[in-house]
Amino acid sequence: MKLELDDLDRRILQALQMEASQTNQQLAATVHASPPTCLRRVRRLVEEGVIARQVALLDPERLAAALTAIVEITLDRQGDEEQRAFEELVAQEPAVQQCYRVSPGPDFVLMVLVADMPAYHALAHRLFASQKNVRNVRSYFSIRRSKFETAVPVELVEQR
Repeated sequence: MKLELDDLDRRILQALQMEASQTNQQLAATVHASPPTCLRRVRRLVEEGVIARQVALLDPERLAAALTAIVEITLDRQGDEEQRAFEELVAQEPAVQQCYRVSPGPDFVLMVLVADMPAYHALAHRLFASQKNVRNVRSYFSIRRSKFETAVPVELVEQR
């Protein structure tokens, strides 16, 4: 089911993605709408699942989690059950920040955030080497993050 968003909805979503902790009054002023209208729109966007959750973004380097790995995983057996089992395994691991089923190429691409190389080695053993269905692991280590965004580009949402 396609959700219809108007210009005000898109402005609200953009403003909340930049600063989710602002008050409803601040949001209303930012998007040029009345506070009751803003509150009603935000509630609807939450109820419809457009706003999945509101979080604080932390700086991993300030918290000593400074090694980012992009990991390609190829499974030996790629059936739906085996892929779901792998997804469930990595979902339990806090260091796995993102998991994508991809095609073509490897079966999965993971974004992993750990403190250092020994921590990555321990994670790789726990999640990959000890799993019978993992055939191939290819890891890339970030030497510098030049861009990181969490915002969904709402300006690309089709206007109706």
